[in-house]
Amino acid sequence: MKETLELAAALCREFEGLGKVGRDGLCYPYLCPAGYPTLGYGEVVKSLSVPPITKAEAEARLLVLLPQYVVHTLKACPNLVKYPRRLAAISDFTYNLGAARLNGSTLRKRILAEDWDGVKIELMKWVRGGGRVLSGLVKRRQAECKLI
Repeated sequence: MKETLELAAALCREFEGLGKVGRDGLCYPYLCPAGYPTLGYGEVVKSLSVPPITKAEAEARLLVLLPQYVVHTLKACPNLVKYPRRLAAISDFTYNLGAARLNGSTLRKRILAEDWDGVKIELMKWVRGGGRVLSGLVKRRQAECKLI
């Protein structure tokens, strides 16, 4: 599980980034490309009115939230327990898009069938935000595919 969490956290750090960091070094809420109020490493928050946090708090929050997404991923795709790197990739997907998107997806069906080539094809379909293809999501899905 340690390898999974380390890999998934690295993906989240790289592709979520810290969002909006002020001159004072604090992380401020911002709207992500899909239009959701977000803070730190891609944590969806209630509104843009939430107070800023430090970089250390953003890191701590990521490390608290991410295991919950690993659990969601394992509930939907229990066979991933045998594949720490694949679990990390799909947990990053779940962190990025939410458990509901994974649960109702063809991606999940491919994972359960252990159709790894099909998993990569399905992952690459999830590259849109706010109605348009986002280069950051293309890169993120490519990085996830490398772990599949």
